[in-house]
Amino acid sequence: MIPTPIEEMEKIARRIRGRVVELSHLTKTQHLGSSLSCVDILTACYWSVLRIDPQAPSDPCRDRFILSKGHAAPALYVALAYKSFFPEELLSTFAKDGSHFAEHPCPKGIPGVEAATGSLGHGLSLGIGMALAGRILGQTFRVFALLSDGECNEGSVWEAAMMAPAHGLDNIAVIVDYNRWQATGRSEEVLALKPLREKWAAFGWDAHEIDGHDLSALCALLHSVPDGSGKPKAIVARTIKGKGVSFMEDDNNWHYRVPTEDEVLAAKRELGLVEL
Repeated sequence: MIPTPIEEMEKIARRIRGRVVELSHLTKTQHLGSSLSCVDILTACYWSVLRIDPQAPSDPCRDRFILSKGHAAPALYVALAYKSFFPEELLSTFAKDGSHFAEHPCPKGIPGVEAATGSLGHGLSLGIGMALAGRILGQTFRVFALLSDGECNEGSVWEAAMMAPAHGLDNIAVIVDYNRWQATGRSEEVLALKPLREKWAAFGWDAHEIDGHDLSALCALLHSVPDGSGKPKAIVARTIKGKGVSFMEDDNNWHYRVPTEDEVLAAKRELGLVEL
């Protein structure tokens, strides 16, 4: 893949955010704040890092991206549509009866979706299985798993965190969308996560903490997988829930709230997608 310039990726991220807000309104679906917080991570992966071909979504040599925080499915679907994995008009079927585009990802019928996720705590284990299979088969593809910070409450995450270093799987990276909120409260209030980067490092990962909305920093770290260290990479990406829309940012009501038509218009104006 030829990486997209940062300035262009910033425009793409704004477009994705606008479409995600619109979809939430049109389909009366939730998890808007959680979808918006990870858009820059998705943009960095799909427009700069992943070795993928939308015309060959099942290529055995492709990189794998797993959205373990499956409740952010709208952001993933929009990104895949904009990358031409399927026609953009199919997004209008999101969350409708009989649609492949469910509120949590399912690989059946959706090119580019690698795994059914949303039952939190499973995506990293799936990714490690893929990375280990690639190692056994002598393939060079990489695996990137995007987790939520609340998902790190799950014991299965830490079982997986022990597994990858034990096998020297430097072909996998975990990105934690650290927006500091869970469904019912601050992540630190629900279950103490700090120091999160140090915990991943203690489990044997090459661990970093960065601004999760800094596309340059995200791309630099993700492009370094593998980096020759023999360690899997962990990126704690500090993000803002509802990022990009001022009246949604860091407001946990948008975990469940659905925007009105006026709020959609206001959001698009802030994102520079409509005239003031």
